[in-house]
Amino acid sequence: MSTPLLEVRNLARHFPAGERSWSGAPRQVLKAVDGVSFDLERGESLGLVGESGCGKSTLARTIVGLYPATSGTVRFEGTELTSLSRSAWRPYRRRIQMIFQDPYASLDPRQTVAQILDEPLRLFGMGRRRERRLRALALLDAVGLNPRHVNRYPHEFSGGQRQRIGIARALAGEPDLIVCDEPVSALDVSIQAQVINLLAELRERFGLAYLFIAHDLAVVRHLCERIAVMYLGRVVEVAGREALFRSPAHPYTQALLSAIPHPDPEVERTRERIVLTGDVPSPLAPPTGCTFHPRCPHRGAVPGNRCATEPPVLLTDAEGRQRACHLEPGS
Repeated sequence: MSTPLLEVRNLARHFPAGERSWSGAPRQVLKAVDGVSFDLERGESLGLVGESGCGKSTLARTIVGLYPATSGTVRFEGTELTSLSRSAWRPYRRRIQMIFQDPYASLDPRQTVAQILDEPLRLFGMGRRRERRLRALALLDAVGLNPRHVNRYPHEFSGGQRQRIGIARALAGEPDLIVCDEPVSALDVSIQAQVINLLAELRERFGLAYLFIAHDLAVVRHLCERIAVMYLGRVVEVAGREALFRSPAHPYTQALLSAIPHPDPEVERTRERIVLTGDVPSPLAPPTGCTFHPRCPHRGAVPGNRCATEPPVLLTDAEGRQRACHLEPGS
């Protein structure tokens, strides 16, 4: 079998929190990402969903090298990235790009669009000045913006147009992988569909792979072939799009999907909602064993109190679906 484009294994990113002890060591550690593993094939779109604060954005920033990994590995076409120096990272920064959540904060207000798009081209050594200018114009056209507006500043554009500029900047280096960190959540609903359709079109046109982070399950279902579900710093289920929506295997995924309203009022009135009790635990003090067990409606069905004492392993079944749960499949 061919090597996946991206291989993430037991990746963790912890942050020191609170006061430090007399020795300088942090008294508390916030486990934002705590042992995440998944593969991403070339040209594939993998959705990553979960509640706010579960570690999705931290995972994205660790993969692209904005945060150093606490432990674990990130391999891109077989090359380990987490141990590379800044200079050794440079060729991979061109091939791994990121679209940020907030189009108002992710663009430098002091630069024109021409300067914003020229910067990555210049840093990656992609052509002379005139060639870079023509490339910037082509990028604007590719994302549906008027190339004549290349000398405008970000404040002269709407939110949706600014996000298109962010997409053009991510495309500048001709990447293989784009990490999309909730790229439509800050946009008006009327604009979100346009940007999602643009991302789908660009992926088909340029053969891109996406790691697509979102809250909106409908968006993920539209754009991604596989979906990974994350809870409190860990991936609890990975499955194909249709399989996951048809028969979610993890109790948390079941609760997440049950919150989606059904368009048929008759079905909506009769369908069963799974309402989780309690609040999401703090990543400063995650529960022992399965981090979901304090809120899981099935925690009493597993003998030996394993849910509270033994962290479940993300296992793959015969159909390629992955699940981290002590409960027997189909229970």
